[in-house]
Amino acid sequence: MTGTIRTMTNECAEGARELAAASLEVITGGQHASGAYIAAPFYPPYAYAWLRDGGFCAYAMDLHGHPESARAFHSFVTRTVLAHRGLFDAADPAVEDMPPARYTLDGRLEDNAGEIWPNFQLDGYGTWLWMLRDHERRGGALECEDRAAAEIVSRYLQRTATVPCFDCWEELGDRRHTSTLASVIAGLRAAAELLGEDASSRAADSLRERLLRLHVSRGSFVKFEGSSAVDASLLWLALPFGVVDLHDPLMVRTAARVSDELVGPTGGVRRYLGDTFYGGGEWIVLTAWLAWYRAATGQRDHAARALAWIQASATPELLPEQRTDAAQYPEMVAPWVERWGPVATPLLWSHAMYLVLRANLDRP
Repeated sequence: MTGTIRTMTNECAEGARELAAASLEVITGGQHASGAYIAAPFYPPYAYAWLRDGGFCAYAMDLHGHPESARAFHSFVTRTVLAHRGLFDAADPAVEDMPPARYTLDGRLEDNAGEIWPNFQLDGYGTWLWMLRDHERRGGALECEDRAAAEIVSRYLQRTATVPCFDCWEELGDRRHTSTLASVIAGLRAAAELLGEDASSRAADSLRERLLRLHVSRGSFVKFEGSSAVDASLLWLALPFGVVDLHDPLMVRTAARVSDELVGPTGGVRRYLGDTFYGGGEWIVLTAWLAWYRAATGQRDHAARALAWIQASATPELLPEQRTDAAQYPEMVAPWVERWGPVATPLLWSHAMYLVLRANLDRP
């Protein structure tokens, strides 16, 4: 470690090493024989494989020298897309017939016998394309089937990119969400490189023009088209997707608003103002993301403090989805616990983003 990270106490440094090792074990242990990553092994509503969560788990494993784990995940997605290609190729499907955001761990569709999940989300498919291309850049070998699946997904995203869908938090299915659009743009750019064709690239360019025209207000990006609010997922535009440069004034202002408006009293980052899910607490994933952005823009002191906050947030069951000790709406914690149980712990995505932050802080 370099810079301010060297000033951490030995105890903190040891805690960081232990949590990093535990995070790798959580992700490895949460990978099904199919290659899918379960979102949260002890939380029944999340006993599925999301392309978004899994994509970032694969990314973290690539960063930490476990490309075989990432490869297994990408193979799972490829097989799953090819098995359900009829959903992607349908000319004019109803929203409920769109490809889902999550699958069972063996690649099947849910039976929907219980609570119906808000499954029409596009961000996971864009994320997967970007992660597949990143895996290849890092030396991962791709098969013909991977490129065939990428082509199917690219065509699907080109047709549906501007259709209102649920956001990355499974909410607001009647809006066009900024971080979703950024994921799609990044995915289409990746598909153009993977497939060596121009249609995906042209679509990405057109969508980026739309992003800059319709998803900006008061000098920053906003949560969704027509909104004036920010969401912490807007950090995706810069990292890792590179849809907007880190130092672009719009991105700088967006990150400043996330920091000013969404950092809670204990130092963690909330999803958005008004969030009532488990009271709207401070999320591990998003705290790591803002720290990643700060580290990338030279603010490593902030990143070091966030790293310490994440380590202090670990429970005996390791990293949760969020902390509720400083919830926006404390009265909403108990109703969610009664409905679904305690906050998902461990959440594989939380561990993945901790590892992503660690990898970026460990660089000179």
